[in-house]
Amino acid sequence: MKKIVIIGPESTGKSTLCEQLSDHFGTPWVPEYAREYLLKNGTDYTYDNLLTIAQGQRDLEDEYAAALSKSSSPAGPLIIDTDQYVMKVWCEFVFQRCHQWILDQIVEHQYDLYLLCNIDLPWVRDELREYPDLESRKQLYHIHKDIMINQSVPWIDISGNYERRRSTAVDAVEKLMRQS
Repeated sequence: MKKIVIIGPESTGKSTLCEQLSDHFGTPWVPEYAREYLLKNGTDYTYDNLLTIAQGQRDLEDEYAAALSKSSSPAGPLIIDTDQYVMKVWCEFVFQRCHQWILDQIVEHQYDLYLLCNIDLPWVRDELREYPDLESRKQLYHIHKDIMINQSVPWIDISGNYERRRSTAVDAVEKLMRQS
């Protein structure tokens, strides 16, 4: 099973892209656990809460991967909304440190393709988003991009309007699937 992770700063269309890819490939997508956690527990989170969120994201991904591997339909890619790199950025951006467990997960779990969502979409307010200012968005994007450059998994920068993003992502995933 191929695992495709969509990452990037908040309000860059990650969840929308996950849904579009899921629809296109007829395969499930792993939602971002942080949204569920923060909606249930509030947005006044601590450093230790981020470890709980990271572990919840890992558990959710494992649950979806197990279900997909047991499926009788042809194996499509598993689309994942955020991973431990996003948790690392979040920990370090807010608390200037990162849990060792998150760093260990980054090393232990491998993916087949990253789709990095650029900040060229307008920021959309919702009750969970924290960084509407352009400078923070740029800084967070460049942190994510530096991570992508310095790791070994193929990655694609996803930019433009929603249709262009979808088209670029579909092309990249189809190319990856043909290589199997």
